[in-house]
Amino acid sequence: MKAPCVLAVGGLDPGGGAGILADARAIVAAGAFPCAVVAVQTIQSTRGLARAEPVDARLWRAQAVRVLDDQRVRALKLGALGSVANVRAAAKLLASRPKIPAVVDPVMLPTSGAARLLDASALGAVKRALVPRAALVTANAREAEALTGLRVRNAEDAGVAARAIVALGARAALVKGGHLEDARAIDVLVVGRRTILLAAPRLPLRRPVHGGGCVLASLVAARLALGDGVIAAVRFAKRAHHALLARAIDAGGSLDVLP
Repeated sequence: MKAPCVLAVGGLDPGGGAGILADARAIVAAGAFPCAVVAVQTIQSTRGLARAEPVDARLWRAQAVRVLDDQRVRALKLGALGSVANVRAAAKLLASRPKIPAVVDPVMLPTSGAARLLDASALGAVKRALVPRAALVTANAREAEALTGLRVRNAEDAGVAARAIVALGARAALVKGGHLEDARAIDVLVVGRRTILLAAPRLPLRRPVHGGGCVLASLVAARLALGDGVIAAVRFAKRAHHALLARAIDAGGSLDVLP
């Protein structure tokens, strides 16, 4: 039995709640085989991020190329990259594999903690080099604001921001509704000229969720690897993610999604 692979590139969270460990769990839950490359080392736990150190771009890119050359990678998922050099290396990697769809989760700031997962100076490189290579960009409100310069407070704002991200060159953009002001959790997906609202009831979560964005993007990537189109993959991921959030576990200082 052959399994399609998803290669996740991102940060290593030693606490296990976010980053490539969360990616791997989500990819398995969606039915694909996870491969992983660490682009950022971190000092963190479920209580927050204390420090992040980018891995040398030549090292992690060589690891990724080895996997891509040998295994049946059918989708890529990019998370925390840390530095301008790593963003540029990721863009070159995507350019070398144009037939493999890439889900770009532009992780910049953690839910808790003082450190950054992306240098402020790298934002321009994300917009110019990485976003135009993406089959889908998944962004929360703060990330969408950083990418577009627009104010994102509700679903209407999210739609404008998602269209602006597509205008940067992404084939599709998903602006997530978890931090928006709407009564329901409304994610806004823009694919070409089409805008789709994906709504779900807000859950009475007692504390912030750690790693939820990683899981959502990885669920989408896995479904793309399995042959779904972007819209079907996002719809699957939204349903699965909502169900996982409803039974998020207490693994320490925050709630963690455990597929």
